[in-house]
Amino acid sequence: MEDMSDVTSAVEAADLGSNPIVSKLDSLSIPHTTYAHTLCMTADELVANVPLAGDNEGHTKNLFLRDKKHGLFLVTAATDAAVNTKELGKMLGLQGKTNLRMADEAILLEKLGCRKGCVGPLSMANNAEKDVTLVVDESLLKLSRVHSHPLRNDASTSMAPADLMKFLKEIGVEPTLLEFGKKGDEPPAPAKGDKDKPKIPPKPAGAKKSVNKDKKTTKKGETQLALKWKKSENFAMWYSDVIVLSEMISYYDISGCYILRPWSYKIWELIQEWFNVQIRKLDVENAYFPLFVSQDRLEKEKDHVEGFAPEVAWVTKSGEDDLAAPIAIRPTSETIMYPAFSDWIRSHRDLPLKLNQWSNVVRWEFKDPTPFLRTREFLWQEGHTAHASFDDANVMVRKALDLYRRVYEELLAIPVVPGYKTEKEKFAGGHSTTTVEAYIPVSGRAIQGATSHHLGQNFGKMFDINYQDEKGETQTAWQTSWGLTTRTIGVMIMVHGDDTGLVLPPRVAPLQCVIVPITSKSCPIEKLAPYCGSILESLQEKDIRVKLDDRLIYNPGWKYAHWEQKGVPIRIEVGPRDLEKRGARLVVRFGGEKVDVGVDGLADAVAAKLDEVQKGMFENAVKFRNDHLVKVTEWKDFVPNLELHNLVLTPWCGGEHQDWEEWVKDKSREESLANAGLEGEADTTATSVAAKTLCIPFDQPDLPEGTKCIASGMPATCWVMWGRSY
Repeated sequence: MEDMSDVTSAVEAADLGSNPIVSKLDSLSIPHTTYAHTLCMTADELVANVPLAGDNEGHTKNLFLRDKKHGLFLVTAATDAAVNTKELGKMLGLQGKTNLRMADEAILLEKLGCRKGCVGPLSMANNAEKDVTLVVDESLLKLSRVHSHPLRNDASTSMAPADLMKFLKEIGVEPTLLEFGKKGDEPPAPAKGDKDKPKIPPKPAGAKKSVNKDKKTTKKGETQLALKWKKSENFAMWYSDVIVLSEMISYYDISGCYILRPWSYKIWELIQEWFNVQIRKLDVENAYFPLFVSQDRLEKEKDHVEGFAPEVAWVTKSGEDDLAAPIAIRPTSETIMYPAFSDWIRSHRDLPLKLNQWSNVVRWEFKDPTPFLRTREFLWQEGHTAHASFDDANVMVRKALDLYRRVYEELLAIPVVPGYKTEKEKFAGGHSTTTVEAYIPVSGRAIQGATSHHLGQNFGKMFDINYQDEKGETQTAWQTSWGLTTRTIGVMIMVHGDDTGLVLPPRVAPLQCVIVPITSKSCPIEKLAPYCGSILESLQEKDIRVKLDDRLIYNPGWKYAHWEQKGVPIRIEVGPRDLEKRGARLVVRFGGEKVDVGVDGLADAVAAKLDEVQKGMFENAVKFRNDHLVKVTEWKDFVPNLELHNLVLTPWCGGEHQDWEEWVKDKSREESLANAGLEGEADTTATSVAAKTLCIPFDQPDLPEGTKCIASGMPATCWVMWGRSY
């Protein structure tokens, strides 16, 4: 198939007949006309390029908005309506402060099943959870026909307003009707950095339609496996494409919950296998504790529960009956495990107690769920230990953190910066928190890789984790907790992936090699199979994870594209000439190198090449990170370096100064908004552009005497690393 964006005649009638919205309308016997037209990304383009037959007909413009407190809204209005998002909250009667802004395209895809430019009131049919409020412009109901997209922006569906309302009723949607003024009725709000933007003129007959330059178009001869978005131009949509097309993730009908397909779960298993070997060397044993925690236990440690309270999911019913008391689903396991620690620990001989569990946890996040990065349910390991002294616990904290560093650097080929969290950013209820922080190229953001916490004696006192020391005196245990999640997979995808798909480090690749036979009439699969089988066996003897793709329904070109997209480190091509010469061709996913190798030394060559790739990927990521890690000693250079997608090291007056930490966050947000021409937006709009402390690195650069804190002007005591963060 050719890319749709290169076709002048956008869609064929047969294609529209299979459209899910068209099928739904037909099944409900609701009159409509659905027609193809040139691709239009905006309402202005629709008006300019898709003229309507009647004077009393109209296209719609649609705004998909979110408010952190009040949720999601789809506003469907006439194309000439004046929609002021700052006033919309008042019109809707929303209580308290509102900040309606455009929602991310990933949320649009998850909630309404369509991409930017394709949304309309008909897309409400995909909102299974009924958590999007539809707002309709009353002026649309006075038209003879309303035209809106059926989940695609190269077609429109024309309906009488009464039939549109009937459709909404049938799918269980009751829209909120509002009367919007028209543009020009009152002075328009100033455009953000764009004055008097001209309307797009109608295209001359026969002209080719415009192509969305963000999309990666398919060239002749390529398969439709190709990603539609470029990493450098639309990072969020590229990420969404990669995780779906590479068969890492499938979406689920509960927002924020996702299906880990075998390809991604195998990566998690490989991390588990390596990590279990390492923690056994530290005398850590695996165990499993219940999923549920009583309200009394969860709320026993005040600071701890306050840190998790907004994210806790509660079970309140059993069948039709209310439970006597609500039961929480674990957001973390301190309050589940520590009553058992109290029972098991009686004497200094019972210490240290070192346990780990592999489990799932639920944190009911409402901030833009993103697969692997921020989900309502995720998989992790959590280690919990108890010790006889502060120092013993501290050694455990650092050893656990070093394992996390090794997971990222040795397995995932991602450099990280280990360090301490500030008081503001540390684990709620703990004494101190250590972290490893990674850097994401292209987006220029940091991401917390994993954390290891020194809990002090706070939880020990709350849960009576006491023991008799050698002198017979009662003491309270010192504790640690440390965790690593499936976020690791998302970080790996973002750091190494490219415009073709995944690029997997060999040590965590589910398959390290794939063998692709290239057959011909004179050399059918039956002739190649024994030779390919011998190569397969030689690689398996070296413990290389390998697959022979001898499927006959796909040609070699399709297989190349498929396995490249899934990130397999090495492809081994075997054709008639290779059979004749007793060799094979190695094609490396990272860098695209092609090497012809004799069959006798092939297994050793593959093993060496896998090690070379692992090393090369790490070195490449280190260079990119280091090129974006800068020192700044004056405030005037701080925000400009953030805008350059840099991590910023600055002199700091100490992690305990939470007031100055908040000042930097607010000031950087304010200046970043001003630079973008968004001074008038509410403060809460800009959380994502504000800088935050990532860590106080263990490895501290020299700090000359007399150096001042970049914010407070007080004497600096350390360097701290800042960045925009996920």
